[in-house]
Amino acid sequence: MSLSVFFSPVTPQDFTPSNGFFRSQIGASIRIFDQEFPDLEEEKPDLALFGVMDDRMAVGNLGCADGANTIRGHLYGLYQGDYRLRLADLGNIRAGENVTDTYAAVKTVCEELIKSGILPIIIGGGQDITYAQYLAYEKLEQRVEVSIVDSRFDIDQEQTESAPLNAQTYINHIILHEPDYLFNLNNLAYQTYFVSKESIAMYEKLYFNAVRLGMIAGQVDQVEPVIRSADMMSFDVGAIRFSDAPGNAYATVNGLFGDEACQICRYAGMSDKLTSIGFYEYNPLHDTRGQTAMLLAQMVWYFIEGFYNRKHDAPLIPKSAYITYRTSVHNDAYELVFVKSKKSDRWWMQVPYSGSKSVNERYHLVPCRYEDYQTAVSGEMPDLWWKTHQKLV
Repeated sequence: MSLSVFFSPVTPQDFTPSNGFFRSQIGASIRIFDQEFPDLEEEKPDLALFGVMDDRMAVGNLGCADGANTIRGHLYGLYQGDYRLRLADLGNIRAGENVTDTYAAVKTVCEELIKSGILPIIIGGGQDITYAQYLAYEKLEQRVEVSIVDSRFDIDQEQTESAPLNAQTYINHIILHEPDYLFNLNNLAYQTYFVSKESIAMYEKLYFNAVRLGMIAGQVDQVEPVIRSADMMSFDVGAIRFSDAPGNAYATVNGLFGDEACQICRYAGMSDKLTSIGFYEYNPLHDTRGQTAMLLAQMVWYFIEGFYNRKHDAPLIPKSAYITYRTSVHNDAYELVFVKSKKSDRWWMQVPYSGSKSVNERYHLVPCRYEDYQTAVSGEMPDLWWKTHQKLV
């Protein structure tokens, strides 16, 4: 099936300076759907960028359907790093007759790209599109871990399966979706005063990860393992503070700094596991000077930079490329095994499926920090081990 049927072309002239692009600028090497749809087979790209022009379910943020082209205007002019960029711009998915038509288009496109080994980068539209991004994994026969960067939990405690899907309730639909292939959900940079205690209690009950903004501020590296564990990421631009990104109806005085948002995107790009990312809720109506579009373009740039700096050190093959550390906790009731990559110095922790301390047991490999190893050495069980174990029993 040709994916071209889902897209409308873009006009490169709208983003091209009068003297053209320099050879090392992104606009000079990206393959754009202008008159002819990019070849995704013979000249298969590594990454595929596309916009989504649908904001019908972006509650209170109408206008974000028109954000993709504004972001392109800044992205194309950026200089690429020291790598061979293989990026295609597929154009824009226009709003379907019904919003479910838009979801179906995004799902199909992402599914086909992921199966082909091409990583989709989605820009524009409401964050409810995250649900369609998630649906793309339904037929890929794998458990999926989702990371969401947002100042709020987009969840409704009273919602049932028949309740409407929108940008403030889409997490409910991800959790309740059948068949269930959700392994874990991470919410990064949430602000406590925007989140009900009931929502936090629900996350804890389901063993989801929720990381407050205060835990990230000035130490973004603390969430690198959480990002590294995700298969897909959804980034709400409203998670960035108003002074750095005013282009969102819900932008507030607190939030991530622009450089922190870029670092998160670089970590996402570097993750060997991550296979799709979406940037949502950018509204050019609130971005009078184009500041937010410029930041989002740089965030995409950092994601691409991270992608081309992947270490390819997961899974653990060959074993000679890793150092294994063993320790026991709770009076030798559990043996914990940690591994460290010689190539990247990144850490993982083995969590047995059965909870047995046998080294021959099947285990799940979860990214972790050196601090988790130090906790285990001191005789305490890391929280990450318990949370992961509860999902595996």
